[in-house]
Amino acid sequence: MAKFTVPGADLDVELSDEGGHPVVQLHGLTSSRARDRVLDLDLGRGLSGTRLLRYDARGHGRSTGRQAPGDYRWEVLAEDLLALLERFFPGEAVHGVGPSMGAATLLHAAVRDPGRFCGLTLLVPPTAWQTRAAKGEDYRRAAALIERRGARAFVAAGANVPPPPATVGAPATVPDVAEHLLPALFRGAADTDLPPRETIAGLGVPATILAWVDDPAHPLSTAEALASLLPEARLQVASTPDEVRTWPGILSQDVAQHG
Repeated sequence: MAKFTVPGADLDVELSDEGGHPVVQLHGLTSSRARDRVLDLDLGRGLSGTRLLRYDARGHGRSTGRQAPGDYRWEVLAEDLLALLERFFPGEAVHGVGPSMGAATLLHAAVRDPGRFCGLTLLVPPTAWQTRAAKGEDYRRAAALIERRGARAFVAAGANVPPPPATVGAPATVPDVAEHLLPALFRGAADTDLPPRETIAGLGVPATILAWVDDPAHPLSTAEALASLLPEARLQVASTPDEVRTWPGILSQDVAQHG
């Protein structure tokens, strides 16, 4: 474990160094590398013979953060990512993998520095473009609810939402974020979006997009749009937990192919 300082935060970082190709793994909003492991989204567990960098985004897990919504915009998270890659893999092209907010962070970083990435494995991309505004309002309501009634009320409200079929049976978890930071995280997420479609269409980085069905927070429309925009992309859609369990193997294949 190590700490890496970025403006406004200390990031908690771990590097599993088995030699081989560099890979960086991210996580989703309100999650962490520990929580993603519980949720079966730790695809790096299927890798061997790589240099795998995992970290908790600012404000999440074991990383610190400020009560500043702007700190949690995807563009800022992409700056953190690029700084980490320069520190741990200077001058190298890496393979990036991550769900939701992690996928968005990777896309923003790839737009800023496409030569830094040799491949991407993007899991359950979040709402974007035409679906982002409504989700932003959801996040603002969540921030206000937490400020009025606390994180327990937010978790209780989420317990009434049916899970996507591909996640049925997953353990119940709570946000891996300090309660006083949650409103800032949600407001920052509400004020951000993926890069413009035409910018993404100009990326030459090979990508695999892993999506699942019936999840309004991670609509299939975003995954399908990315698959059509990115010049070198393939899309795979899961409907069951068994299909999600194949995803670590897909990442292994991606790293072997693109590395």
